[in-house]
Amino acid sequence: MGTQRFAGSAEDADLRRGDSLAREIFSDVANKWALLIIEALGAGTLRFSELRAEVEGISHKMLTQNLRMLERNGLLDRKVHPTVPPRVEYTLTEAGQGLRATVDGMCDWTHRYLGHIEAARSRFEV
Repeated sequence: MGTQRFAGSAEDADLRRGDSLAREIFSDVANKWALLIIEALGAGTLRFSELRAEVEGISHKMLTQNLRMLERNGLLDRKVHPTVPPRVEYTLTEAGQGLRATVDGMCDWTHRYLGHIEAARSRFEV
């Protein structure tokens, strides 16, 4: 399955509109947990427990909710292996890999400006 062209209205693609599909998608994926999950899955397929270990501080509930949202939005594939107990694996889709490039850019930006931001925070709190 390849990238599909958006066939909706221009209003649905406008992030500035509160009722647009683009705003809804942006709101879904622009949270810390989703971004950290995408970054963790960038290295390859992971099981639920492996993801939870990779994304320090995430609760079982938040990981489950974010994995469902990412799957719903077509950013990851969930594969259930018929074993006892069931083994479930998560892998980024093509769209998820595309978003990962943006997440990687955000991570690079954070590393590049960490000292600058830390200094600004120190000045601000004086």
